[in-house]
Amino acid sequence: QVQLVESGEGLVQAGGSRRLSCVASRIIFALNAMAWYRQAPGKQREWVATISRGGGTNYADSVKGRFTISGDNAKNTVYLQMNSLKPEDTAVYYCNRAGPASGIGSWGQGTQVTVSS
Repeated sequence: QVQLVESGEGLVQAGGSRRLSCVASRIIFALNAMAWYRQAPGKQREWVATISRGGGTNYADSVKGRFTISGDNAKNTVYLQMNSLKPEDTAVYYCNRAGPASGIGSWGQGTQVTVSS
């Protein structure tokens, strides 16, 4: 059973914008804070942003002021609006439960974002 489906992949020029979407199963979305993570080539997966069940948000320093995480409860969907993109933002982006709960279940397939200089 697929529980996390990311979309929004694409090639973007530096300085451009992209919005990613993640549809989660209802039970995952209802019970967990959700987060976006990313994995660049040759690097470990890193946390990008979190949205709590109450709507509070938190960001990695590397994306603060450029990325915005949001959620739509009716659609069980989490979004990541990425602005002022940099080549170093190139990565496969994943959504999942936030924090240690991300170790529960499987990760989705991710969505590739490539930023050209």
